[in-house]
Amino acid sequence: MALICSNIENSIFHLVLNNPERRNALSIEMLEAISAGLDEVDQNKKARVIVLSGNGPVFSSGHDLKELTAARSDEDKGHAFFAKTMLLCSSVMQQIVNHRLPVIAAVRGTASAAGCQLVASCDLAVASHEAKFITPGVNIGLFCSTPMVALSRNVTNKHAMEMLLTGEAASAQKAAEIGLINKAVDADLLDETVKWFTDRINAKSAMTIKTGKQAYYIQNQMPLDEAYDYCSAVMVENMLKHDAEEGINAFLEKRAAKWRDE
Repeated sequence: MALICSNIENSIFHLVLNNPERRNALSIEMLEAISAGLDEVDQNKKARVIVLSGNGPVFSSGHDLKELTAARSDEDKGHAFFAKTMLLCSSVMQQIVNHRLPVIAAVRGTASAAGCQLVASCDLAVASHEAKFITPGVNIGLFCSTPMVALSRNVTNKHAMEMLLTGEAASAQKAAEIGLINKAVDADLLDETVKWFTDRINAKSAMTIKTGKQAYYIQNQMPLDEAYDYCSAVMVENMLKHDAEEGINAFLEKRAAKWRDE
């Protein structure tokens, strides 16, 4: 069974975690499959948005604890394997952030630990009311330090620390209130809500979306003055692109823009 299912439909690339028997755990093999899927869609010029979801009742349970525990029998007590796992996971999360396409998480079940990190790393996220979000590492003596990186870049310090220090699950409604996800909806409205986002992104210039996504994450880590300098330069370059000229002319002439994605 393939750990990842993928298909493209109406310019939307669907990337589905497909190991429900293991609660879509982020094993080495699963992480490599996600990375390969992201590379695959990067080469597909028809794709404009990525939707990431999971088969089964759990979106992702996080790292495969059985796999990590088995590595303790290695000569180095698992040190090399643990390092490889954390490095690969961190790389995949950054691959999502740095991807040219917007990535939307569609969450139906629990997103736990690195699974919660996966949701937080996506550009947008929508969840059914049944979904839960949890960073429970503190409960088993393993603080969710790498999930903390993505979590703390989405929610306020107090909310992040509440999840990290208590290990208690946040409901989808709470996740929406604190900014971890965009919307919490009834399960039968999840696909429709995701489509609302994809339709609107799909209608925009791919060049503009790529420019904006990249600039957002770069400026977000800069001091205020550096961020303004950087984004001013980005806007100047953006203004010189065909689609900016076309879009502005279309607006002034009250007509639909004809994007060339350049």
